[in-house]
Amino acid sequence: MKIIIISGLLASWFSAAFSQDQSCPFNINFSAGDLSSWSAQTGLVGGSTRQYPTNTGVSVIPEYSILNTGIQVLTSAGTDRFGGFPTVPVINGYSYDYSIKLGSEATSWDLQQDNQRSPGGFVRSVTYTVNVPAGSPSEPYTMTYAYALVLENGTHNSNQQPVFTATVKGPAGIITCASPSYYLPTLNNATGGNGQTPTGATLDSAAAIADGFSLSSTLFLSHAGQNNGNGTLLQDIWTKPWTEVTFDLSPYRGQQVTLTFEASNCTPGAHFAYAYIALRNDCGGLEISGYKEACSNTNTVYSIPALANSVYSWTVPAGWTIITGANTNIITVKPGAAGGIITAQEINSCADLRDTITVTTLPPTVAGFLTGDNTVCADANSTILTLNGETGNILGWLSSTDGLRWSAITNTTNQYTAQNLNSTTQYRALVQNGSGCSIDTSGPALVTVNPQTNGGNLDPDEFTICPSQTQQNVILLNGSVGQVQNWQYSYDGANWSNFSPVNTNTSYSVSSVNQTTYYRTLLKSGVCPADTSTIAKVNFVNVPFPSATINPDTASICYGTSTALNAVITAGTNYTWNNTSTLTNTGNGQVSAWPYAIHATAAPLQNTDYILSVTNAGCPNALLDTFHVFVTQPITVFAGNDTSIVASQPLQLNITVSDSLANQYTWLPGTGLDNTHIANPVANLSNMAGSTITYTVRAATAEGCFGEDNIKVMVFTTAPDIFVPSAFTPNRDGRNDVLRPIGVGISQLHYFRIYNRWGQLVFSTTDMESGWDGTINGKLQTTDTYVYVTQGIDYTGKIITRKGTVTLIQ
Repeated sequence: MKIIIISGLLASWFSAAFSQDQSCPFNINFSAGDLSSWSAQTGLVGGSTRQYPTNTGVSVIPEYSILNTGIQVLTSAGTDRFGGFPTVPVINGYSYDYSIKLGSEATSWDLQQDNQRSPGGFVRSVTYTVNVPAGSPSEPYTMTYAYALVLENGTHNSNQQPVFTATVKGPAGIITCASPSYYLPTLNNATGGNGQTPTGATLDSAAAIADGFSLSSTLFLSHAGQNNGNGTLLQDIWTKPWTEVTFDLSPYRGQQVTLTFEASNCTPGAHFAYAYIALRNDCGGLEISGYKEACSNTNTVYSIPALANSVYSWTVPAGWTIITGANTNIITVKPGAAGGIITAQEINSCADLRDTITVTTLPPTVAGFLTGDNTVCADANSTILTLNGETGNILGWLSSTDGLRWSAITNTTNQYTAQNLNSTTQYRALVQNGSGCSIDTSGPALVTVNPQTNGGNLDPDEFTICPSQTQQNVILLNGSVGQVQNWQYSYDGANWSNFSPVNTNTSYSVSSVNQTTYYRTLLKSGVCPADTSTIAKVNFVNVPFPSATINPDTASICYGTSTALNAVITAGTNYTWNNTSTLTNTGNGQVSAWPYAIHATAAPLQNTDYILSVTNAGCPNALLDTFHVFVTQPITVFAGNDTSIVASQPLQLNITVSDSLANQYTWLPGTGLDNTHIANPVANLSNMAGSTITYTVRAATAEGCFGEDNIKVMVFTTAPDIFVPSAFTPNRDGRNDVLRPIGVGISQLHYFRIYNRWGQLVFSTTDMESGWDGTINGKLQTTDTYVYVTQGIDYTGKIITRKGTVTLIQ
């Protein structure tokens, strides 16, 4: 018995003596919110540096010699403006919680003097000295970091591009297999000389994409190729999202190893680089990230941090399938029906790491469906909704009043009571069968909400009616909510009867009453209680309502003409008119006997309504009848400008009319015209050589309204030509003030140009009707001689060119 106890004590002592400290160094993951235990350095590429050896309480360090932030600890995630990735990562379920941003968009242009950049870009680095715990080298001691990059393409050869490096240095120097560099590769075809940095290298975009980079859509003000401070907006920023890397320090048990991250601009310094770095606070060896409860037949990702230049191998449980990534650090699998063990191994020249996790499987999420659809009245209401047929846990409920925007409801049970709703609302439940399965939403339930019934107001609330009254007798329902069930009437305002047949309209025309009567409507909104409108009181006066007939009620006249307005009054004592300024023969307003005839004359100059108001003494309501008179406005006709032709030239006439209804045409005389009743006849005046003819054209409407214009045609015996007067007098007396070309037989003017004595163009036109008024820049010129050049094409297609001189006489 004693021997057993001693053996147990020895085993306990042996285990304690040889157990290894696997905890990570203090603040290796920036969890202190600052750079405690990290040293830092800022400087210029190939130039001066500034050291920050102790940084307790320091979370921000500026770029070298300028105020821009060069190093910053991040304790909450934002979004990078170029890459769109979070600035603090969560990678396949592992939350890093903290990171640093190493570098900025600052370049050597930010060091400029006299609009010239200073040489040397920025370099920034942070370093941690790791005291690797003593112990057996066979027990892994791993450091894992994640990085994300933003690099401007400098178009330099690859070794001079902006770069991010991670360097691990042991007692014997740099541990190459754990010290990668990341930059945008080029074809190394940059050119340069005379001490200048080679530029113009072609980016090897295929290699960059293969390395995980992508081109940002965000433009950046780059100074590439510029020799000043203005810059150029370019799309040449490349980003790489978060990527994990691991390395093993177990060979250095009991020794010191330094870990350095550095982001450097290009060698000349005019192109920037910055990186985000986050570290795990787990150093005990390789860890597989991914769901330990997977969802059967649902693609799932498992990953391990990458190991530089490593070979990867995975095994998955029986019945599981690796879909992609079998030879990488990230695999996508389709789980089978049963769980088991996943193993991962990665090997390079200085590490052999492996890990296993036990996984189980769950059936896929089934969201189920909600029951309890209901229709309720707004305000005080209650509906119980129940989720049925689900597989998984209820994460919460959702509600929406428009089917687009949804609000979360904190309820993780399969039943929810919707209360006091004022809008129709749709509900769904969120279900997930374990974290490895997708979240799904249930089938919806709809609670339809009817608004509270509002009886509204009757308008007018009181008026008087006379026997046979057919005007001013309508009651309108306003401001109601719900559907009209019927109208009701009462002779005392207390006892009510329903209309028969039922009236569900929102208006009612009162007729056939012989005593004072009260009216109201009965309304109901869906399932809500009914309500009645306000009451309208209709007073009865036993005096006949005025009666009259009018003729015509609608008339159309031409501008400047008149029409008769006839009325016969068969009940009434007086009458009045409106718009009397354009009325005659209106009568004296007194009705001497029935029937009483009125024959007024209306002569408006625009569309006008004339209202005849007839009253009957004792009845307070007037009969209103309206005559509508429509006036066709003056019709403007343009037959075209007076023109000149040669005898053998056909002349195309074409009029424009201000009123499209004036489409009945008459041309006079008909001499030479192919048709005298169309808008565009052709004139053939070969028999009128050496004479002048004036055509008059009329355009009329079907009602007889018309407009007229004329056009004078001079018929020359010469061949087609362009004539230009030899002088003109722009003295504003209305005679010979404008110099124009005179085209005879010319179908199109190519140009008419006037030059001064120094050959300067002072006027030009292609319009035969336009001309020069003798001014240059608005200033009238003095007496002088000018040169003209003109060209046109005659009606046969022949080009005619003329030039000469003309005298401006002032």
